[in-house]
Amino acid sequence: MITRRKLIVSLGAGVLAAPFASFAQQPGKVWRIGYLDLSSRQLMVDAGRIPALMQGLRERGLVEGRNFLLEARYADGNADRLNVLAADLVRQKVDLIVSTGTVASHAAQRATATIPIVVTVATDPVGDGFAASLAQPGGNITGMSSGGEDTIQKLVELLLVADPKLKRIAVITNLANSAHAPQLLQVQTAARKTGKQVLPTGVRTPIEIERGFAAMARERTDAVIILADSFLFSQRTQIAGLALKHRLPSIYPQQQYAEAGGLMTYGTDLTDNFRRVGIFVDKILKGAKPGDIPFEQPTRYYLVINRKTANALGVKLSGELLARADKVIE
Repeated sequence: MITRRKLIVSLGAGVLAAPFASFAQQPGKVWRIGYLDLSSRQLMVDAGRIPALMQGLRERGLVEGRNFLLEARYADGNADRLNVLAADLVRQKVDLIVSTGTVASHAAQRATATIPIVVTVATDPVGDGFAASLAQPGGNITGMSSGGEDTIQKLVELLLVADPKLKRIAVITNLANSAHAPQLLQVQTAARKTGKQVLPTGVRTPIEIERGFAAMARERTDAVIILADSFLFSQRTQIAGLALKHRLPSIYPQQQYAEAGGLMTYGTDLTDNFRRVGIFVDKILKGAKPGDIPFEQPTRYYLVINRKTANALGVKLSGELLARADKVIE
């Protein structure tokens, strides 16, 4: 006979075991999940992205040290290291690779055509060559899209709302990021419609970022746009500081730039992207093919404004712009 106490214990054990039911077909299996990033581990931890990734995996029943091991590789801002790091993950025979950003994802793509790759953020998965289509990627890569052309046009629009008189807009790109050439073209197209000039500023190193801002000053640039990129994100404090030093209104694709002192940001919550990656990983480890899993597109964009920076720059924020903001940093 089953006593009430035994029944409660039995039910409790079932509840605790439920999150791990998806791995019941392979008792004792410990998955090896690779992680590839152009940035540094500390920066990604400080930005909340690695904690979000681990949270997303836990939500799907994956607990580090229990049923998976994380093989993480960080290039510390040096894009030239990514191919070597990606090849090392393949040699480690990981079951799956999570990659962050276009540059790292291309390195993973070059390293393997068979190991599944889940991208935490890709501006244009089809244009970047990661997928045949968003609905049917078709290869070994799937993951999260960050939006694309609509976001780029919005960056230009919001800068003009903040300062309607500006004439010349600089755009900082990472020369190692193949996604930036078409994005720069999108900025130029959007700016041309309003009669504005665009000054492309390609960089690869922190020193080149500093030189780029010096060039903007010489060219009498009125504002600056920073495109989404792991390396540029890792240098967000430097970039926001230089924009303030040269008195340039600036707009960025991620909220952390505003927290570092940038004027405005507009984009998706990329931290949530990292958490949602757990859904893709779970499906693939259960047997789904990445080529059959659609890329997920963002459903919400956030405008964040740093009022302190606006005051320092002498930018008068209109009531219209402040009303559109999801968050204002005082």
